[in-house]
Amino acid sequence: MRESVFQTQIGADVAEAARWLEAGQCVAIPTETVYGLAANALDTAAVARIYEVKNRPTFDPLIVHVLDAASAETYVEDFPAMLRRLAENFWPGPLTVLLPKKAVIPDLVTSGLPRVALRAPAHPVARQLLARLSFPLAAPSANPFGYISPTTAQHVYDQLQGQIPYILDGGPCTVGVESTIVGVEDGALVVYRLGGVAVEAIEEAAKTSVTVRQHSTSNPTAPGMLTTHYAPRKRLLLWPSANDWPVPAAGQNLGLLLFKRRQTLPPHTRCVVLSNEGDLSEAAQRLFSALRTLDNANDVEVIWAEQCPDIGLGRAINDRLRRAAATTE
Repeated sequence: MRESVFQTQIGADVAEAARWLEAGQCVAIPTETVYGLAANALDTAAVARIYEVKNRPTFDPLIVHVLDAASAETYVEDFPAMLRRLAENFWPGPLTVLLPKKAVIPDLVTSGLPRVALRAPAHPVARQLLARLSFPLAAPSANPFGYISPTTAQHVYDQLQGQIPYILDGGPCTVGVESTIVGVEDGALVVYRLGGVAVEAIEEAAKTSVTVRQHSTSNPTAPGMLTTHYAPRKRLLLWPSANDWPVPAAGQNLGLLLFKRRQTLPPHTRCVVLSNEGDLSEAAQRLFSALRTLDNANDVEVIWAEQCPDIGLGRAINDRLRRAAATTE
């Protein structure tokens, strides 16, 4: 365990968070997706601190948070019309766009890649903070690399206590999964990471179909593309449908993660339901918190997770579950 550097505080003081960020430190901030570990995106030393705190490999690029499209213009060479249209439709919100960066964005932010990932968060506290600052914020999820993303200030504290000075508390995240990442390749739209904006909504806004890019085990071309990610410490397994319930090994304590409530269940010691009525938005909001509950339960040894219908936000939920399972296999 790392030596504590700070007496980490949780609070709702935007000015206090701004003071730490202006001093080159990392601060956890709320967004509508998950809590982010933020630092001045234009300060290489501050960005390096993000990688250090998270123990994140430097080949995995970061997302930069801006207030709006006008702010984004400051940091990019070009804003293609197709992506600008998406920003107009979904900003502020859980959509990240990949754009050719200007030199003012340090190469460490983009892992040496020519494009920077930008998004304008919708959370009112994050927007108050960005409006106070003279710089954008690099902010991946505020958790140790590879672990479950945090959706409350307490989740951040439990994982990063002593490593950062301040956690800006904005309440529970309302979306609960990370942003969708899109870019343009050869004139066509590409989704690099499934997330809080459904592919169907992007296609409708763009009036064109999109390609969903597969994950990369190394040298990702955008943030959040690693195959293994978002994982609990315990082994997590997927089953394709409730028609083939998992059977725990003899004496094994099984935790169930269900998409919706069911009348008949296999033998288990603990069960968490994402949405009683099978609502995908509610399931996405509760996903990471539910994984933490089962991961921290003393009476659970293995987690079996039910996948959602693979439509809308269900595609992002299933993406996170598949990557969590890949990590723990």
